[in-house]
Amino acid sequence: MSNNSEKNFIFHVQNFGSRNDTVFCGVFDGHGPLGHMVAKRVRDVLPLKLTDDWKCGESREFSASSPGNSASEHSTASPKEEIRDSTKFEEKDEHSQNLKMLKNSMLKAFTNMDKELKQQPGIDCFSSGSTAVTLIKQGQELVIGHVGDSRAVLGTRDKNNSLTAVQLTVDLKPNLPSEAERIRQCSGRVFALRTEPDVLRIWLPNDDSPGLAMSRAFGDFCLKDFGLISVPEISCWRVTDRDEFVILASDGVWDVLSNKEVVDIVASAPARSSAASCLVQSAVKAWRLKYPTSRIDDCAAVCLFLDAEASNISSIRTRSSNATNAGCYEQESTGGEGPNGNRPDPSPADNHPTTTSP
Repeated sequence: MSNNSEKNFIFHVQNFGSRNDTVFCGVFDGHGPLGHMVAKRVRDVLPLKLTDDWKCGESREFSASSPGNSASEHSTASPKEEIRDSTKFEEKDEHSQNLKMLKNSMLKAFTNMDKELKQQPGIDCFSSGSTAVTLIKQGQELVIGHVGDSRAVLGTRDKNNSLTAVQLTVDLKPNLPSEAERIRQCSGRVFALRTEPDVLRIWLPNDDSPGLAMSRAFGDFCLKDFGLISVPEISCWRVTDRDEFVILASDGVWDVLSNKEVVDIVASAPARSSAASCLVQSAVKAWRLKYPTSRIDDCAAVCLFLDAEASNISSIRTRSSNATNAGCYEQESTGGEGPNGNRPDPSPADNHPTTTSP
């Protein structure tokens, strides 16, 4: 894994795609010699691919509903049927269709992003790649798409009003039986080194390299014929008044802090704008305590607060390069703008997470 000081990137924007009720957040953690370039490219391009797909979808809907469209002319429903159906089922159907659209858009964006990386002349992605954990909040719906071991966790209140942690994603690593089976069926090998017996890695069929510790990622094209994929796992959650915030973070945070510890740190931050900073500082301290002779893994975090207050996003990443010095912290804007201040504008259900893995 690259020791580059800027291998992880964060992104957040409110009014995403020129939609007032929509927020997009993401954490992208690079690995390999050019992992920092891969992560940056994914951060910059993936949101645009999402909004481009939304615009194409809106154009298709407008075309389908235009006068003279065959579907409009050949409707077979009677007026009574239309009234009866619209009163009870229209909202539910619209809700289901919107969720389906968001999930399909995310799947398509991830797929096209990986294709673009393969054709990118300025970035050699053969043995470099990036994780991604991305979240779209539209109204009360959360749609999370991810590859790799960056994670999303919800801070919510239980029936006793105690703050609890709900993990919204599954770390996509070779230790998952279904992931390992896919890799082996594609002739890839899965095993752990003697020096770290608890860490399963992906290896080429006839070469003890590269030893990637995740089963899905952008880039890493040396392994794409041997079981590594960039297909995201997509999870959905309907927000209730018990849900307080969502944390997206790279594995540098989760490797040293439990989900509950992370939720408690964010909840106890003195201000929302400093929540991500408090979290990353706590992770760095935990690294120093638990692994004093090891290099501190770079950490990135985004905290999205789920109520209606204006300043509801906090994010930060570390820029570190050695075991004893965590370097500096780079605070991203908390008002909802994207990297470098750019705003991308290419412009009661069961409250349990549902997961699809296309």
